[in-house]
Amino acid sequence: MFSRAAGWSHWPAPAKLNLFLQITGRRDDGYHLLQSVFRLLEWGDTIHLRPRADTAVRRCADPEGQPSTIAEHDDLTVRAAKLLQKATNCQQGVDIGVEKRIPMGGGFGGGSSDAATVLVALNQLWGTALDVDALAELGLQLGADVPVFVRGDNAWAEGVGEQLTPLSLPPAWYLLVDPGVHIPTAELFQAKDLTRDATPAKIAGFLTGDLLGNAFEPVLRRKEPAIEAVFRALSRIGTPRLTGSGSGCFVEFADRASAEAALADVPSSLRAWLAQGAGRSPLHAALAQANAAQRRRSLQGQPGLS
Repeated sequence: MFSRAAGWSHWPAPAKLNLFLQITGRRDDGYHLLQSVFRLLEWGDTIHLRPRADTAVRRCADPEGQPSTIAEHDDLTVRAAKLLQKATNCQQGVDIGVEKRIPMGGGFGGGSSDAATVLVALNQLWGTALDVDALAELGLQLGADVPVFVRGDNAWAEGVGEQLTPLSLPPAWYLLVDPGVHIPTAELFQAKDLTRDATPAKIAGFLTGDLLGNAFEPVLRRKEPAIEAVFRALSRIGTPRLTGSGSGCFVEFADRASAEAALADVPSSLRAWLAQGAGRSPLHAALAQANAAQRRRSLQGQPGLS
């Protein structure tokens, strides 16, 4: 493991769900305008960070620091660290380890969350002292979903996903399924049966339960038999939905017991698991703990305090 004794710190990178998603238009630069609701989860990846005395930024394949084989331009965690380094003229470096749980291409936000965690945690470890607005602005350079993870709130999203209004969502548990297929988002946006001109909705419409669909659902169900099969299987236990533009599917439950009972009825051939909805990002809970510990250490170092 990436042990604290060896200088590593550990930071959660939570997954997300899109509880609804629609496309309302397109900007002049070609980016599509969206409306969605992001729900953060108490489950996800873990990012391991070990500051360096030099300026090197390395993705490590193991706790001993062996370099990863992932190309740097494909590695959002490395790009995030270097972006923060450049923006703050920081002369420190970092070793990065990633403990992956979030499946790639599922629409659960794994890559974006990993990048956001690197930005937020390194801002703490390096002492670069950027506020959350500045970090979110940097995150947007890495991907449209990164700012919601940086800010750490469940949120109503507009624009390309970067215009965020915090939402208070009720407690919930989710049964998640990964069909194991992936269609590039660019290909989905070109699909003829994708609705790109939905009437803009209001937050109130979501809160009353009128907005639950995902614009990509009919496209993906038509293109991928595996996703259609998952929807059919999950429809026996609840109302299945799609998250983001990936293949990940989910069913929402009000409590853990209901979710566990539903999971027991899911065919064993499906990769399914449970996750609890978060009231606020686990990353920000970890950050608050780190700040509290730092304040305690500071107080203990003052004369007359033990």
